[in-house]
Amino acid sequence: MELHYWPPYGLRLTTPRLELRLPDLELLDEMAALAVAGVHDPAEMPFSIPWTDNPPEQVGRSSFQHLLGTIAQWSPEKWTMSFAVLHEGKVVGRQDLFATDFAVTRQAETGSWLGLAHQGQGIGTEMRAAVAHLAFEGLGARSVISAAMLENPRSLGVSRRIGYRPDGLEVISVRGQARTLQRLRLERADWEARRTVPVEVAGLEPCLELFGVGVPDGE
Repeated sequence: MELHYWPPYGLRLTTPRLELRLPDLELLDEMAALAVAGVHDPAEMPFSIPWTDNPPEQVGRSSFQHLLGTIAQWSPEKWTMSFAVLHEGKVVGRQDLFATDFAVTRQAETGSWLGLAHQGQGIGTEMRAAVAHLAFEGLGARSVISAAMLENPRSLGVSRRIGYRPDGLEVISVRGQARTLQRLRLERADWEARRTVPVEVAGLEPCLELFGVGVPDGE
């Protein structure tokens, strides 16, 4: 079904193993269930906001509501594209690409999580590569930024493989304790030099206005 008034539902990113798309209600429910099943070791907290500390029912419900909220609050000046990540037709995680005043800054940010059962298989690298391609090739970004706790080697490893460079440290409070975030920056030249994952984008053109851009630079 083609939705005329919200074309991001038709946006698709595909890699050799994955499909990324905006989740409908059924996929939203699957993503919420995946979050409840676990996305990290309970003894650790990889997120700056410890949303997974809540009781399971609340984790599922808040995940569902938050994802719907990204659509309800979307504007060309401030948007969050929260992709469901599908592997062999099943939801395995979530990959976000978001920005504020992208038309001016040409800078976007990424965030993601994977279900515990799907970690350690290279999926995290592949889904991050997909949204990096969307940002640079599809939207004409100049840079993409991210961050991860110093104690989160998997996330930092994904960033290194794609070409991100360290961009300073930041101390934040999580669970009432000081934690250190490693900021990361991916410039277009580094992305072009390190890109190895083939990515196909479909359904982007009708969405460009909602992302706050016209035709990307160079086209």
